[in-house]
Parts: sequence; structure tokens; C-alpha cells
Amino acid sequence: MISNAINTRKKNIRETVLNSALHLFTVKGYFNTSVPDIVKHSACSTGSIYHHFADKKSIAEALYNCLVERMETSLNEINQNYDTTKQRCYQIIKLLFELTENEPEVMRFMLFSKHREFIADIAPICSTKPFMIMRDLVAAGMESNEVQIMDKMVAVSVMFGGALRLIQLRLDNVLKEPVQDKLEDVFTYSWKAIENNTE
Repeated sequence: MISNAINTRKKNIRETVLNSALHLFTVKGYFNTSVPDIVKHSACSTGSIYHHFADKKSIAEALYNCLVERMETSLNEINQNYDTTKQRCYQIIKLLFELTENEPEVMRFMLFSKHREFIADIAPICSTKPFMIMRDLVAAGMESNEVQIMDKMVAVSVMFGGALRLIQLRLDNVLKEPVQDKLEDVFTYSWKAIENNTE
């Protein structure tokens, strides 16, 4: 019982630090955020932060990995719960739009931070497992004759590129209305561009 309470407290400290880092990295930028800033925002002691993380870079790495794993889990759930490529693509765009409105800092950090400037040894975001899942499901659509045969990178860019651009416009406050208002249109036109009409 005591060990469970200790583990819960450790997990809570780690999550609190990562949440504070997410906020500060997206508002101030990685290079303008210091560990003392994270200490102040998180209300965690310097010692407890260094108990969990070696330095600011390791906080950024942990945050990046945590968000990538979270997105991977969500995409795997979509793959399991929906049968067709069309349904899966729709649900992915819906998920991304919901995250944009409900957790904009997550989307800013994942999609628009230049991670390799401060975590040099990580793969680019477009080489991570979530993006590979998106690419592979479009490729699977080609195999099932739902999607036209074309270059896979072109297909995935056409399918999701418009949605990602709208997300950027929304996060930059150029698009004033909720991005979900554009869901049906952006999906319809993106899907039309890659669907196989020769069945």
C-alpha cells in the first residue's frame, strides 16, 4: 500500500513536470525556458525534478516520447475499431481536429516545434510511429483497392496535408472558427483526391 502511494506520487510529479514543460515550451519556446521556470510553474522542487530528469533536454525528450506514444495508441485504436481505410482516415482527421481545439499546446509542440534543434538525436516527427501508421493505412487502402495506386508519400500527404494545414491556421489564429467545422469538407475533398473510382 505504501509503495503504491509512493509510485503514484512519483508518477504525479513526473506528469506535473511534463505538463508544465509542455506549456512553457509552447508559450516561451524551449531555449527561453529554464529549469527554474519549470520549477516555478510546476510547484515541484528542484530536487524532485532532478530526481526524475537529468536536465532540460531529458524533460523535452520525455515529453516528446510521451506524446508520440499517446498518439500511437490512439491511431492503433482507430485501426482496431474501424474496418475501411476511408473510415480510418476520417477518424484520424477527426482526432487531430479534436486535439487542436481541446489540447492546442500538444498540437503546437508535436507538429510545429523544431524538435531536432534541441533534441538532435531523435527522428524527425514524420518518421515517428504515428506517421508511419498513417502512411501504412493509406498503403493498405491501395492493396484493398480503396485508394488509387500512387506514390505512398504523395497519397498520405494528399490525404492528411490539408487537415494539417488547417490545424496550423487555427493554431496561428488565422482560422477563427473551430477546426471541426471544416471536418466534413476537408475529409471529403482529401478522400476524393486519393479514392479509387475504378472498382
